[in-house]
Amino acid sequence: MKKVILGLSALCMVAFTSCKEENATSKINSDNVAAAAERDATSSEFPVITFVEAEHDFGTIVNGTPVETKFKYTNTGDSPLVVSNIKSTCGCTVPSDWNKDPIAPGDSAEFTVKFNGKGNNQVSKSITLTTNTEKGSEVVKIKAFIEPDPNAPAKAKPAVKTIQ
Repeated sequence: MKKVILGLSALCMVAFTSCKEENATSKINSDNVAAAAERDATSSEFPVITFVEAEHDFGTIVNGTPVETKFKYTNTGDSPLVVSNIKSTCGCTVPSDWNKDPIAPGDSAEFTVKFNGKGNNQVSKSITLTTNTEKGSEVVKIKAFIEPDPNAPAKAKPAVKTIQ
């Protein structure tokens, strides 16, 4: 507790003694003020990511059939777009090959999503991009209708015992 009080006292002492100068406005450089104002005006301009398709439908596939697609996107904003990470909701969907360099306004890029094709009936997976857009992240989706493999061995039905 003594250390906290001593630290706060030292901080207050530095703050009060550093403001002794009578004419602090004479230290302001007008060039720095103009540069800061310009920087602050442009800092509110976020990049905007626009996808060619935000959801890809693989249609009907047989269970266990691996498939992949590419998601193409363009930076339609006014500042460079950075995609720092891409994650999926599970290990069966793997994003890869994305550009980690800043993407200039008007430029395009793409990334690959591989899906192992396992599941039953209608399946939907989300892929989240961590970006420097205003929201901070963007989501694309894949979906497929998965049919049972006709060549897969049939599951044995459990034996039913009759009680006599």
